[in-house]
Amino acid sequence: METTILKGKGVADKLNLVTREMIDNENLSPCLVVILIGDDPASEYYVSNIVKQGKKSGIEVRLQKYEMMDQPSLVDIIMQLNQDDSVSGIMLQKPLPKDIDEDFINNLICPDKDVDGFNPMNAGKLYLEQDCFIPCTAESVLEIIRHYQIETESKHIVVIGRSNIVGKPVANLFLHKSSTGNATVTICHSKTKDISNYTRQADILVAAVGKANLIKKEMIKEGCIIIDAGINEIKDESGKNIYVGDIDYQDCLPKCQAITPVPGGVGSVTTSILLSHVARSAKKMKKNK
Repeated sequence: METTILKGKGVADKLNLVTREMIDNENLSPCLVVILIGDDPASEYYVSNIVKQGKKSGIEVRLQKYEMMDQPSLVDIIMQLNQDDSVSGIMLQKPLPKDIDEDFINNLICPDKDVDGFNPMNAGKLYLEQDCFIPCTAESVLEIIRHYQIETESKHIVVIGRSNIVGKPVANLFLHKSSTGNATVTICHSKTKDISNYTRQADILVAAVGKANLIKKEMIKEGCIIIDAGINEIKDESGKNIYVGDIDYQDCLPKCQAITPVPGGVGSVTTSILLSHVARSAKKMKKNK
């Protein structure tokens, strides 16, 4: 059995094209404001990619970078951006300083500009199967499923991880009455006893727990499909820093029907999802003017 590699580039390219066409056809002027606090190299690298891709897609990305920030000051900035009609998306890059209440700030971002999908209003609409912004990594998983025409109806999907960013929303999406839903879903997490008892039952396994190479070949069944949403930095045998997923890729590769690589899989789609949200927001704002 030859394993299909579910690469993200083709998915991202298609999304970018659709976003660009929407912007051009609707004569939109989308603008994403990214707030970056502190000096985190990984965050700066991620944001720089958003800026570059935004230019290609026709989206203005304004980076507001601050060395330090207290919560009252951040609240003022968010409230100003909420009222700014030129801004169609607000993104707060994590991690935040320890003295800032992340949940409180997420609640403040206008749901229509909450392109990360973290506001409780969007979370509730996701649960109710209503139109909303979905957390980008969770939506990336579904876009890969859709792009490669992977059947989910009546399949047993096991999700490892229960975060509000990936695990919970993606599990809920697989339950929706949709072309990428109608599945039977099991969620495993850090308190699950004998996780392999569940992962071996999975027709589709989604890993989003943040533990490098957690899943080995003896933990999956023959012919399963694996979506790896994990990203972990480790050192290879030579001491070089490399990125790997939650799945032991080389170990599981011969046994599964299809698998996403890390890097080059789910993570490579997330920025395209984010920018598509910004364009959608701009279209809605223009319609409501």
